[in-house]
Amino acid sequence: MSTGDPVACVGAQRERIRLNLQLFADMRTEPATPRRRQEARRKGQVARTGELSSALVLLAGFGALYLWLPHVSGELITFTRRLYEGALLRFASVEASEIPTMFLDWSWLAVRLAGPIALVTMVVGFASQLVQVGFLTSSEPLKPQLKRIDPISGFQRIFSKRALVELLKATLKVTLVGALAYGAVRSSLGEYTEYMKLGPAQAAIQTGRAVFRLAFWIGLCLLVLALFDYLYQRWEHEQSLRMSRRELKEELRQTEGDPQIRARIRQRQRQLASSRMMAKVPTADVVITNPVHLAVALKYDPVEMDAPTVVAKGAGPLARRIKEVAREHGVTIVENVWLARALYESVPVDGRIPEELYKAVAEVLAFVYRLRGKNVERTRA
Repeated sequence: MSTGDPVACVGAQRERIRLNLQLFADMRTEPATPRRRQEARRKGQVARTGELSSALVLLAGFGALYLWLPHVSGELITFTRRLYEGALLRFASVEASEIPTMFLDWSWLAVRLAGPIALVTMVVGFASQLVQVGFLTSSEPLKPQLKRIDPISGFQRIFSKRALVELLKATLKVTLVGALAYGAVRSSLGEYTEYMKLGPAQAAIQTGRAVFRLAFWIGLCLLVLALFDYLYQRWEHEQSLRMSRRELKEELRQTEGDPQIRARIRQRQRQLASSRMMAKVPTADVVITNPVHLAVALKYDPVEMDAPTVVAKGAGPLARRIKEVAREHGVTIVENVWLARALYESVPVDGRIPEELYKAVAEVLAFVYRLRGKNVERTRA
C-alpha cells in the first residue's frame, strides 16, 4: 500500500483545513451589530405578529359594542318607531327630491352607531403595531423585486420553515376557536330551548350575552397564542440578523476604515504626541528616573502653577530619549526609583502631582535648586 508523497499529503491536508475555516467564517454565529439592526429596520424588517392585532381588535371591538349597545338599541328603536309611524305611510307619495335627504339621514345614523366602535378598533390596532415596532415607515417592502416572481424562490418559500410555522399556527388557531365554539354551543343547548318561552327582547339579550361570552374567550385564547407567536417572531428575527465573522470585518472596514490605515493613523498620532511632549523636556526643572526603565520630567513655576506638573514621561526607549534630551539641554537628572514609578503610574502628562507626593517632590526640587545655585556661584567665581 503506497502512502504517496508526504509533501503532497501535507499540502492537501492544509487545503482541507483552509476550506473548512472558510466555511466556518461564513457561518452566522455572531449577534447583529447596531448598524445591521438599523439597516434592517430601515428596510421594514422587524419582529412583529399580526395575531396580536387580531386578538386585541376582537376584544376591543366586542368590549366597545357591549358598552355601546344600550345606546345603539335606543337609537334603533327610536328610528324604527319614527320610520313606521311616518315614513312608511308616506312611501307611496315620496318625492324624488326627498330620497337624498332620507339617504343622508340613514347614513348619518349608521355613522353615529358604528363610528365609535370602528374608531376604537382602529386605535387599538394601531397601538398594537406601535407597541411591537414603534413608529416606523418604510417604502422598501413596496419596491418591486424580481425574486418575488421567481418560481423557484416561491416554491422554496412554500416549503420553508416559516411556511410550516404559519401552517401549524393557523391549524392551532382554527382548532382552538372551533373547540371553544363547540363547547359554548354544547353547554348552552339547554338554554336555547328556554329562549322559545321568552319574548323577543329577552331572547335577544340572552343570545347577546352568549355571543359576548364566546367572543371574550376566543379573544383571550387568540391573545395568548399571539404572545407566544410574538416571542417566536422575535427569536426568528434575531436569527435572521446574525452575522458571520466575515460580515463583521467588512462592516468594521466600512464604518471605521481599513484596519491598517487606522493603525497607521494611531501610530502617527502617537508620534505627534511624543514630539510635542519631547519639546517640553528642555523647559523642565528635573527629570526623575528609576534609573533605567522610567523617566518623568517635572516643571514648577510658583507664579503660574499651584503644584509641580509632569510635562513628559515615558518608559523604555522613550525614557532613554527623555534623558538624552535632558542632558543635551542641561536639565538635572535625579535617580529615585519609587518616586519615578509613583509619578509615572499616577500622574498623566500635563497633570499636577497629588498631595501625597508633595514632600518627596519638594525635596527633589530643593536639591535641584541648591545644585543649580552652586553651579551659578561656581560660574561667577
